[in-house]
Amino acid sequence: MILDQPGAERLLGRGDMLFQAPDAAAPVRLQGVFVSENELLRLVQYWRGLTGYVLPTSVATAAGGVPDMIPAGVPLKQMPLWDEIEAEKDLDPLFNESVDLIRRRGRASISMLQRRLRIGYTRAARLIETIEEKGIISAPQPGSQVREVLDYGQAAPPVGEE
Repeated sequence: MILDQPGAERLLGRGDMLFQAPDAAAPVRLQGVFVSENELLRLVQYWRGLTGYVLPTSVATAAGGVPDMIPAGVPLKQMPLWDEIEAEKDLDPLFNESVDLIRRRGRASISMLQRRLRIGYTRAARLIETIEEKGIISAPQPGSQVREVLDYGQAAPPVGEE
């Protein structure tokens, strides 16, 4: 609501606004970004669903922690926010179970998921690819079917074989 400026009656809504800089004599009409209620709700739900908090390197070092380092040669990639939200919805129902299994065993392979979860090759391969994309396991090593676990979550790496 603009009480002391003419021109508000010509605003269209949905991000249309009058802006007056401190050094300007008159306001200027601008078009801002419109964010619908639905988009805000989806964003808040996404933020609420995030788990864990990563301390900045300086805080982690000051607190005696070891800062997380990004391995050299690993390409950094980030999906757009809405694609990431949609991808979370499309996760395989066995995703969490397979991640728990991989973290307990300390290694990952398609054949292990096939045997332990009693699923087919295609589904197991898709799960392994998704888990790799999430950064939980390494990329396949040349000549090896077994992948290294990079992220053990809250649990410590396994000491012995199950």
